[in-house]
Amino acid sequence: MTGSTSPRSTSPAPTGRYWPPFKPRTLTLPRTGLMHNLRVSAERYPDKVALWHYGRALTYRELHTQATHLAGHLASQGVGKGDRVLVWMQNSPAWAISAFAAWQLGAVIVPLAPMLQAQELAYFLQDAGIRVGLVGAELYDRARQAGLEHVVVANVMRGTDADAAGIALPEGLDVEATLQGTDVTLEDALKADPAPAADVTADDLCVMPYTSGTTGRPKGCMHTHRSVQANVFGSSVWVDGNVEDVFLAVLPFFHVTGFINSLLSGLTGGGKIVIMSRWDRDAARTLIREHGVTVWTNTPTVIIDLMASPNFDPSDLRSLRNVTGGGASLPAAVGQKLLDSTGILYLEGYGLSETMAQSHSNPKGRQKLQCLGVPLFNVDSRIIDLDTHQELPAGQVGEIVIRGPQVMQGYWNRPEDTAEAFLEIEGQKFFRSGDLGYMDEEGYFFFTDRLKRMVNVSGMKVWPAEVENALHAHPAVQEACVISVPDDRSGERARALIVLKPGSSATAAEIEQWARGEMASYKVPRDYQFVDSLPRGPTGKVAWRPLQEAARAAMAGGMQG
Repeated sequence: MTGSTSPRSTSPAPTGRYWPPFKPRTLTLPRTGLMHNLRVSAERYPDKVALWHYGRALTYRELHTQATHLAGHLASQGVGKGDRVLVWMQNSPAWAISAFAAWQLGAVIVPLAPMLQAQELAYFLQDAGIRVGLVGAELYDRARQAGLEHVVVANVMRGTDADAAGIALPEGLDVEATLQGTDVTLEDALKADPAPAADVTADDLCVMPYTSGTTGRPKGCMHTHRSVQANVFGSSVWVDGNVEDVFLAVLPFFHVTGFINSLLSGLTGGGKIVIMSRWDRDAARTLIREHGVTVWTNTPTVIIDLMASPNFDPSDLRSLRNVTGGGASLPAAVGQKLLDSTGILYLEGYGLSETMAQSHSNPKGRQKLQCLGVPLFNVDSRIIDLDTHQELPAGQVGEIVIRGPQVMQGYWNRPEDTAEAFLEIEGQKFFRSGDLGYMDEEGYFFFTDRLKRMVNVSGMKVWPAEVENALHAHPAVQEACVISVPDDRSGERARALIVLKPGSSATAAEIEQWARGEMASYKVPRDYQFVDSLPRGPTGKVAWRPLQEAARAAMAGGMQG
């Protein structure tokens, strides 16, 4: 990618649909599970560094060995095939060890955001039926408050060294927890005898990321080893991956994009993963230069922040072959600035938790800025009319629907929601993305708006109904409506329109401070407006869309939105 000079190539597109030359349109996917990927890499490259984390290096042999020993401890706590296991910590070797340990037993990991508060975590424990969890030490007290029965506690900074790392260590993570009951440290859990590998097939569940919806009730997306492997292998082929690749992992592993593109794909190919537990733009620049990072998956917010640093030096990025991303569209002006200053053309993709990250991506060398890309290997994606569900021709806006091997099996214990999420076209089942877009004459997809009510904050999905439900618990709030407005830094931000109870008073700062104790920090609105009332539709529901459209129009016009 480095050295590209134009976002468009002159090579012709066959039959109006562009596909990279010499790439197969379909991939034969493995029938094996995710732990098999690590076992193969450990046998092939036992002494090669798999994970590097602030001066600590873990080889493939060490990663595999520690995962099997941790699996032995989990088995002693009754964890077996199909059981859901919490993985709740910052990016670290401990995160990877925990996930592979669960897969050694055929268990299903539930990766959650470390920003969750105890009451939020309690919902997931109950909904997924989680008894055992692997938790960062700084989160331990919250895990106990939430009712987790057995906890393996990891100080995620164990073994790190600022001098060896050459960069500052993130603060607040080097914590030693005071354990209760039968809970153990990760170091003690690793003393268990290794557990044998469970009999795992491609159709067994392996991971359940949670998403939400218009009702505000988070739902678990059921993914099998097959649906994960589709993107693990597909992502590597798409960017011409090789065993000497070095990945910079800045996206959280609990998020499907970081999970696939910053962790699993690299480990499956025998690459080296340079892990950051928290984003630091100058540390990232140093790591790219010092480790010769070749593949970097990030979000537009990260790119904007990196280039805004007074220390930004384009030459620090010279080792990068591919810079890929998703979560939100990279503004074309930002993409052009990156290209002009570094010669790197951003390779944007599109996907959802329900599609285990990418279902579309821009072809390398034929990227289009602010574009979702083309459907990937084995994917059939279409634009359909909202009413008739008929496929629309190029240029017309409709809903993006997707059929492919990376699509989830459905929502955990939510048969009605699952039924609503799919529709049948020509005898095939397609997932309804809830996003509006169009396709151009070359088969590239573009995003225009969304049907689902959601705020995309730096790639993190915030569901307004969930935030509103929390805000309604504030003693001064009579009613709240959360809308999405543009933000130069994060792409979008949540704005809360608040109606106060008669006789009550509260400031925006007071409500925001209160909200930080009720929900994960990325969900908390930073933008508040107090109104006398909220408009309602014919059924009595708050008419949020006109409020959102008016706010966006006002901001586009340069007014105080």
